[in-house]
Amino acid sequence: MKAREIERHQMLPGQAAIVLHLDPALFWFRGHFAIQPLLPGVAQLDWVMHYAGMLLAPGFRFHSMQNIKFQAPLLPNNTVTLTLSWQEERQILTFSYQRHEGEARHTASSGKLRLCR
Repeated sequence: MKAREIERHQMLPGQAAIVLHLDPALFWFRGHFAIQPLLPGVAQLDWVMHYAGMLLAPGFRFHSMQNIKFQAPLLPNNTVTLTLSWQEERQILTFSYQRHEGEARHTASSGKLRLCR
């Protein structure tokens, strides 16, 4: 089960932003962790690849990770914006998740993935 998509924006060519609501009932929160559930990094990367394949880089698949940083936890009921930037000539996908706190946005995780055909 994926997060509930609130809105999606195609920005410039090769860029997209997706606003997601992290429903507490998400599969990913079960057992990760009992005291304070948080969205695991593997789920964040899965969603990056899902949206990149659908919106920016169809036909490409995961090759390797570069410069991945998990700076702050993503928690149940958070609203987040996933921003993607695809550089096809270099086969590099850059992503960031920004947690909404009122009008402010705070980076929770970011990184670069190398994709291949």
